[in-house]
Amino acid sequence: MSCAIRAEPLRVWHALTDPHEVAAWDAVNGNEGALDAPPDYPKPGQHVRWRYRQGGVPTILHDRPIEVVPGDHLRSLIELGQLRFYETYTLLKESEGGTRLGLRIIAQNVVPVVGGVLDRFEVRRLVTHMVNSSLEAIRSWCERDRSDV
Repeated sequence: MSCAIRAEPLRVWHALTDPHEVAAWDAVNGNEGALDAPPDYPKPGQHVRWRYRQGGVPTILHDRPIEVVPGDHLRSLIELGQLRFYETYTLLKESEGGTRLGLRIIAQNVVPVVGGVLDRFEVRRLVTHMVNSSLEAIRSWCERDRSDV
C-alpha cells in the first residue's frame, strides 16, 4: 500500500526515523515513545523498544532495523505482543516535490493467541488496518502546518 504526501522525501524520511516524530505521528496506533532509541537510530542490528498501549493495555514494541538506506527505504523486524512481522517503508520522489510513501508488511499466516489462533484472514485484516492508519498518520504529520513547531 502507498500514499502520496505533499512533502519532500527528506521531510518524510525524518518523520520515519526521528524517535520523537515517530512517537508523535504513531500515537494513533498507541505509540507512547521510545524507551532506548540511540542517537544514530535507525541502524541495522539495533534493537529499540517502544512503549505502546493496545486497547488500554501497556506493552512493548520491539523494533529491529534490518536494512536502512537513508531517503530510500527502511526495513525492520517488528514484534508487538504475539504479532511478529517485517515492515518495509519505501520513499519515491514525485513531481512537484512530493513523496510516494509505500508500506509493506509481511506477517505470518497464523498468530497464536490465548485460547486459540488468529487465522490468515484476521491477520490480514489487522495488518491492513495498521498499514492504513500508519500511512494516514505519517501523511497528516508531514503535511501539517510546520509554523507551530
